[in-house]
Amino acid sequence: MNPPAKILLVEDDAAIVATLSRVLTNENYEVVVEKRGDLGLMRAKETVFDVVITDLKLPGLDGLELVRELHKARPRLPILMMTAHGTTETAIEATQSGAYDYLVKPFEIPELLGLVEQAVAASRLMTEPVQLGEPGAAREAIIGKSRAMQSLYKEIGRVAAKPVGVLIRGETGTGKELIARALYQHSDRANAPFVAINCAAIPETLLESELFGHERGAFTGAESRRIGRFEQADKGTIFLDEIGDMTPGTQVKLMRVLQEKCLQRLGGKETIPVDVRVLAATHRDLDAAIKQNLFREDLYYRLSVVVLGLPPLRERKEDIPDLVKFFLHKYGVEFNVENPAIHPDALEFLQAQSWPGNVRELENVTRKILLFAQSYTISVEHVRAALAKINPPAPTANKSLDDYADELLTAAQRGELADAHAQLQTISERILFNRAIELAHGNQAKAARWLGISRLTLREKLIQFGLHPKQDQIE
Repeated sequence: MNPPAKILLVEDDAAIVATLSRVLTNENYEVVVEKRGDLGLMRAKETVFDVVITDLKLPGLDGLELVRELHKARPRLPILMMTAHGTTETAIEATQSGAYDYLVKPFEIPELLGLVEQAVAASRLMTEPVQLGEPGAAREAIIGKSRAMQSLYKEIGRVAAKPVGVLIRGETGTGKELIARALYQHSDRANAPFVAINCAAIPETLLESELFGHERGAFTGAESRRIGRFEQADKGTIFLDEIGDMTPGTQVKLMRVLQEKCLQRLGGKETIPVDVRVLAATHRDLDAAIKQNLFREDLYYRLSVVVLGLPPLRERKEDIPDLVKFFLHKYGVEFNVENPAIHPDALEFLQAQSWPGNVRELENVTRKILLFAQSYTISVEHVRAALAKINPPAPTANKSLDDYADELLTAAQRGELADAHAQLQTISERILFNRAIELAHGNQAKAARWLGISRLTLREKLIQFGLHPKQDQIE
């Protein structure tokens, strides 16, 4: 289990310090407070923090200068700035100088916590090392001694330091983000920001703003100027996960940014230069998408100067024992199980499975196996029990989400599962997608529009939940 994230709060207002310290501590963050900008800068240079939160107006050294100096000293450290309405333009300047994001006072606590969570995740993406081939003591490693993985390690070594775009192709769950992080960490931009964005997880109406930013009034709800991910990643690396889900309109704008190395925020006229290395990943067949006019051919060639392919787990089953042992060690630490052991027959049984969800599915199953085994040597029976529990029950008409929540929490109390939240999310998603496609009478385009997702994502979910998607109807 990851240790609590460590946050430096630089603020001289005692009331704000008390409130934010209490809120952040309740969220299991470790909070260190400094009341002067110069002291905050000194502390951040001397101590490792996951995130810095600073006010703009500070004694000793103002927040803007703190951002500039700290970004020079620790360019991978996310900095969140708090500012009043009247100093928003200064906050924009701070963001351009290296701040991760900013909050305009007065702000809601959930807004702060959301940004802190994002910043902590970004910090750990940049700082937690990804080891190649050898797990060692790292929590994140690309495991495998198979011929296919050895070839992949060589390719990473060849291209990591080259100033070229890389397209990472592989099925869902093969570990594309780990490959992107390894490329970043072994590149000459390893001391600059690394910004990751999942193109499939953001509604298409918001993705352009997320990538390129927007000006105040650019659309309904755009109450202030927003810096996009490309500006945040300037001089560093941006990882565009699930690039195949990007809409044609956004593809055009991305192509322009890659060609001209500059951008315009949504609703703006200012041309902003950006120097960003782009890593992209997809599990989709982009060649087929190009033929169907769903993906731009020129963008594909721009992104795929180098293509790295991740083999599915079923094609490198000789790596499964090493993967299982790595995950057992990882979750043994989390569950306080010392040196968890597994019987050879259980490993052989795991190797015999098809693993359509690839390494991600194997990790999830291994975590459940450790729960079922309860410190005993893991047997085939433990593996069978975990596999039987891996898929939550299909929703039924006479059972509510409250009923499912009660069942899952009861199982969690008995120590039978440790992912009640994830399982309830899956169940509720299945109900939502099933109902949407029913109400749309099988029209996937309409259902996807209601859900705020792409048709490709909808199709994938329907297949995942066994809802047997029908052909689109003409509207």
